[in-house]
Amino acid sequence: MLSSDLARTRRRWIFIAVLLALIIPMPSQLYAADAVSPFHTTTQWDLQPSLKFDAICALNMLSGDPYYLEYYQADYDRLSKRLHPNELAAFVNLKRRIKDQNGGIISASLALYFSASEAESLDDLIRTVQDSSAMRRNLQATPYYSDDGWKLYEANRPDLEAAFRALKRIRFDEDWEKNVKPKIEQSRAAIAAKLPEYNVIPGVEAVLGSPRPTNKITVYLLYYSQPHGIKITGTRFLTHYSYPFRIVLRNAIHEMMHPPYDLARDAELRSGLESLKSDAFLMNKVEHHDTSFGYNTLAGLEEEDCVQALEQIVAERFGTGGDPRRYWREQDSGIHVLAVAIYSLMKEQKFDGSRESFPTFLKRQIRSGALAHGQIEKLNREFFGG
Repeated sequence: MLSSDLARTRRRWIFIAVLLALIIPMPSQLYAADAVSPFHTTTQWDLQPSLKFDAICALNMLSGDPYYLEYYQADYDRLSKRLHPNELAAFVNLKRRIKDQNGGIISASLALYFSASEAESLDDLIRTVQDSSAMRRNLQATPYYSDDGWKLYEANRPDLEAAFRALKRIRFDEDWEKNVKPKIEQSRAAIAAKLPEYNVIPGVEAVLGSPRPTNKITVYLLYYSQPHGIKITGTRFLTHYSYPFRIVLRNAIHEMMHPPYDLARDAELRSGLESLKSDAFLMNKVEHHDTSFGYNTLAGLEEEDCVQALEQIVAERFGTGGDPRRYWREQDSGIHVLAVAIYSLMKEQKFDGSRESFPTFLKRQIRSGALAHGQIEKLNREFFGG
């Protein structure tokens, strides 16, 4: 059974975009897609702590956002009293622009950007904000760069530099080394001992019908990332160090499948997914939910729900399927109705990737009317009534 702690700790994950890039040291290669990558038979696991990503995630909490103080009130009280009023204002300004005005999440947005840089220390982060040209070039080599997104980043650069300088002044890095890293290292040892038993990459590739750019999955275990999990460039993601093993495993399965299709090259699927905006039941979930969860556009919710349905199928093969009814009833207050519908069709048709890839399966469902207006609600009623 999927216990309630899975719903609590796994909920509200914000899944950013997947960059098809090899995780190797050379910057010129780190962001380049591997067009001839073969299907894989093994999975390599790499677990790491990260001061860089913990500092970025801490920006949420230090903005004073009540959504994050639920998890970090004691840390906020301890750290914020060491900050000057003008420094605190910089954190608040980041929240105002990124979250309040643009519906984004500070940590998710900035972790994606700075994962396209080689910054590691607070000094590195400051230098990257001062001169972001290399980071911009790396992002422009991905499908996830946009002029509007970069303009928002540019607007935040003065406050972002002030925030990173404030963290340096109060010796956030020393605090992290002393109070945070030891906790992460203890958790890392326990998780690392189990992960090699799970060869997830071949299962992921089987349902997607395409190889991942590498069989290496890098997991950054963080302290300040709650309640989110964040996909960054490459086959890498950020997760909280305290999450149970089964959640880390399912997160890894999930993150390796973003995106589950190539809309830029698939006009039929692009048009089909766009047509779902006529479904009032689905659009009600897009337009009326807590925006702190993310998924604030139809396209964003569609991609997330496709991956959630696929995750459940693959997780069942590894014995971590749990209770999907309970999970989707509780996850993000029940907004993932498309995931329920797609999963129901998969189970009904015994989808496993052996006869067709997921993009082909999804197009066939849309073409057949299985997801036509009213059908998503009907599939949800049947799923939860079973």
